Amino acid sequence: MERLASEAFVVEFIKEIRSRDPGIGGGKLWTMYHKRFGPSHSVGYNRFYDIIEKYDLKVRKRRRRAKTTDSAHGLPLYPNIVKDLIPLRPSHVWVSDITYIPIWIQGEDGEYEFCYLSLLTDYYTKQILGWSVGETLETKYPMEALKMAVESLGGIIPEGLIHHSDRGVQYASYEYTGLLKSLHIGISMTESGDPKDNAVAERVNNTIKNELLMGMEFHDIDDVRKAVKAAVEFYNHERPHMSLDGMTPDEAAHCEGEIRKKWCSYREKALKDLVA
Repeated sequence: MERLASEAFVVEFIKEIRSRDPGIGGGKLWTMYHKRFGPSHSVGYNRFYDIIEKYDLKVRKRRRRAKTTDSAHGLPLYPNIVKDLIPLRPSHVWVSDITYIPIWIQGEDGEYEFCYLSLLTDYYTKQILGWSVGETLETKYPMEALKMAVESLGGIIPEGLIHHSDRGVQYASYEYTGLLKSLHIGISMTESGDPKDNAVAERVNNTIKNELLMGMEFHDIDDVRKAVKAAVEFYNHERPHMSLDGMTPDEAAHCEGEIRKKWCSYREKALKDLVA
């Protein structure tokens, strides 16, 4: 009876977290469970996973794609100046990217159109500092995300800050690069179409769209904006990161130096091997 009661407690916890983060995986759920309850409701890692399987609580992910990057333009491009850099403090490198979110149109055919989510993330803390949801791929929406990030710092830009993005027309535009230059923020861009060249931004996009917004259907852009706002709040304040030693981005914002990682990218492993 006690074992069943313990299982029920875990199941309720998972359902409560999944109500705010529908696609969160078992490892992060277990980390959050132990951070919240500690030894008072101790459940081992393996048993936690057994409960997830027993009650059919595994995440089923869907993959859908749409093009958001147009690099076929005549605008000036900038070199990748972060490819050999591992940031060791907040606001050393910011990364930006754009992803799409479908909005379902009422009707028998089940048709949909897209809106576009611009995100700006701190590479070191994984904290989302700026975001914007727009009807189009116009530059003004990434600009809104950039301005929100600047405002999050009280308008004070740390010396040496670098902004990294893909080579899309929005980030290469004179309007966007002009704002970066006026703020004395260095400009870095990917040198190919390989998503690994902007891996942190790509992962954050995936987390928001395919985890936190998983299974949600939107019928107007205001609903998307409300859901994204709630998702970003949860992501920054409550969701643990294996690349931050189980900390949340907000907790990592108070750190400096190398953070012990439960997960490390191939890029960072390769750079560390070169130094060793």
